[in-house]
Amino acid sequence: MSEQDQNWERKLLTNLAESSLREQKRARRWGIFFKLATLGYLIVLFIAFADSGISPSKLSSKHTALVNLTGMIAEGELASSDNIVAALRNAFKDENTAGIILRINSPGGTPVQAGYIYDEIIRLREKYPDTPLYAVISDMCASGGYYVASAADKIYADKASIVGSIGVRMDNFGFVDAMKKLGVERRTLTAGENKALMDPFSPVNENANKHLQAMLTNIHQQFIDSVKKGRGDKLKQDINGLFSGLIWTGEQSLEIGLVDELASAGHVAREVIGEEEIVDFTPTDNVLDRLAKRMGATMASLLIQQTTLPHLY
Repeated sequence: MSEQDQNWERKLLTNLAESSLREQKRARRWGIFFKLATLGYLIVLFIAFADSGISPSKLSSKHTALVNLTGMIAEGELASSDNIVAALRNAFKDENTAGIILRINSPGGTPVQAGYIYDEIIRLREKYPDTPLYAVISDMCASGGYYVASAADKIYADKASIVGSIGVRMDNFGFVDAMKKLGVERRTLTAGENKALMDPFSPVNENANKHLQAMLTNIHQQFIDSVKKGRGDKLKQDINGLFSGLIWTGEQSLEIGLVDELASAGHVAREVIGEEEIVDFTPTDNVLDRLAKRMGATMASLLIQQTTLPHLY
């Protein structure tokens, strides 16, 4: 075979090999594209199905509406005032709602968020006087949780539920001695002598502490006034420590007027409201929210709230 023929064969084989490689790369690119497109389509379907469901307002039969208030009552949480108020409004507006159960299992939260829910319950009860709202306590209804519950027509609990904690707290830390031992010098600049009044790296400022205590006392009084307004003469106000932050069992709470009866949500729906069918109006996280929470997206916000804001828990 001549050299010219050999060169021609080599060129042909090279061209074929290069063409095959280009085709493989093109096939891989299209394969990746279609896989990503399929994955995206499945994610969209998953989110759509995860967030879909029967709208309570589309139900045609009489029912008991349920709103679960679970966990911390704080912005960004499922039990935020935005979520709970929206659910309560939907439950009241539904023409087939015979009565509403606000089932509470909460250690409390911020006074602002609890106050928003309390005020809205009072407003909705006045707007829909024929639709009763009952608070039903499961494991715990403490502090901000009880603030909300006291706005209900009646409060029910289990005999072993934890109830009360009518008080306000503000948490902080002090690291002054630790800094001295480590030889760390604090260098904070402020415009305004009390701007750093809660600085954990500075010595205690008695004047600032008096101011903060007065602020907490004012919030505490707002809490007490709301509970008294909601519960009225049901409270045995001569009970020592009633507004001191103490907690009681559901059975003890019945004796001092913090709750009206011992009963479960099912009992209230069946025997009190008279509609055993329960429709859940509780707001839920969507898929993206759940993923974000699992990744710890709310941890920084929670830490800030716990160390700087007054809390009802």
